[in-house]
Amino acid sequence: MKSAPTEYLRPAAAEDVPALMVLRAEAEGWLRTKGTDQWSDPETGERAISKWRASIDEGRAWVVVGERDEVLATVSRGPVDRDFWTDDDRPETALYLYKLIVARAASGRQLGTRLIDWMSRLAALEGRTWVRIDTWRTNTGLHDYYERLGFEHVRTEAPSHRRSGWLAQRRAGEVSLPDDLLPVGPGGDVTAVREVPHQRAEAGDTQAGVKGIHRS
Repeated sequence: MKSAPTEYLRPAAAEDVPALMVLRAEAEGWLRTKGTDQWSDPETGERAISKWRASIDEGRAWVVVGERDEVLATVSRGPVDRDFWTDDDRPETALYLYKLIVARAASGRQLGTRLIDWMSRLAALEGRTWVRIDTWRTNTGLHDYYERLGFEHVRTEAPSHRRSGWLAQRRAGEVSLPDDLLPVGPGGDVTAVREVPHQRAEAGDTQAGVKGIHRS
């Protein structure tokens, strides 16, 4: 008999920032051991952290917490990155996933996969077609990880001022672990995704791109 889950998803709050910074620093060190230079540039890191704080303030960042309320993982959603995605990609049809990080201590719980599944369900609820990502161009191990989870490589962009640019997408609504969905809130409700506020429409979004079940 499967035991009840001890971790759950909730919105990130200002008081989570120190724990999230620890997660980020741990991920930087781990990535170095894997032979990738991802997040190695201090300026890039500082800019990313500033954007991260903004996403928390705007309600676009989420954390997975454990039974002692410790932060085990995080994910954010955000606007389309126009350095990579163009009008031809119909950017309004996608949810854009950012800053997926899992604590090394939580390795083996498949939290990364489960967070992607949650975002996929949210994208489908909003009437979107895709979950999209962009990752560091040189991090081939991460490319392989996302492709194993059903993401398809769209193309690679290489603007001179960016190190990211490997673009991929997965159909909204697809889940890799349907029997292990992340609950939202300590009550353990895996259907609570329906109560999550929808992201505000970005410039260029069409009504079809943001429609879904809206609960005020």
